[in-house]
Amino acid sequence: MKKIGLVGGISWTSTLDYYKYINEGVNQKLGGLESVECILYSLNFADIQRKGWTNSFDLIYDACKSLVSSGVDAIALCANTAHLFADEIQSRINVPIIHIVSSTANAIKKDKLRTVGLLGTKFTMEMDFYRQKLEENNIAVLIPEGKTAIDTIQHIVKEELGKGIVTEKSKKLFMHFSEQLIQRGAEGIILGCTEIPMLIGKDDFTVPVFDTTKIHVKSILDFVLDIEKPMAR
Repeated sequence: MKKIGLVGGISWTSTLDYYKYINEGVNQKLGGLESVECILYSLNFADIQRKGWTNSFDLIYDACKSLVSSGVDAIALCANTAHLFADEIQSRINVPIIHIVSSTANAIKKDKLRTVGLLGTKFTMEMDFYRQKLEENNIAVLIPEGKTAIDTIQHIVKEELGKGIVTEKSKKLFMHFSEQLIQRGAEGIILGCTEIPMLIGKDDFTVPVFDTTKIHVKSILDFVLDIEKPMAR
């Protein structure tokens, strides 16, 4: 089994899911008392919030360098927004980063979808890093329209889900934004923030839903268990 380095704490609530799902996957495959060999570097999310995501490269990069020096075989950034820095960090380290957007693109292409709706943090939805990786794989991306919708999603993710708070009111809002994306032509919905599956999931929709946490975990498991799988660009 290969050793994985996890950059977590962004937020701790979704990092719990990563640790749980990875260990469950390893044990399901290998049985007995088998569990993943991993090193978790859990960042203080408040440090990132104080600096702002766009100013947090050094925090993420230093965590990755620490993991590399600890002898991991690959790194997973346990947050969609952290992949803002994935390509730059990859150019500076000598172990692979298992990229959440590449994994998600593979899953979307497997379902033969051409247009998807993206829900995530304000940065994930509005900045180019996520959209470009999907568009390189011939997948068009729609995001909610209007500042109010974007700000509402950001508030729920940061101030509620990031603290483990789940409410029916917020679920209804996310369903409303999702239905609007579907009406505009989205053939599926990307849950592009690792906290969002706490609120909504595939059972809430009639279109395909791409839970990026579980998709990412599947790619991590393929790596640590040395399962061959073609990766998207």
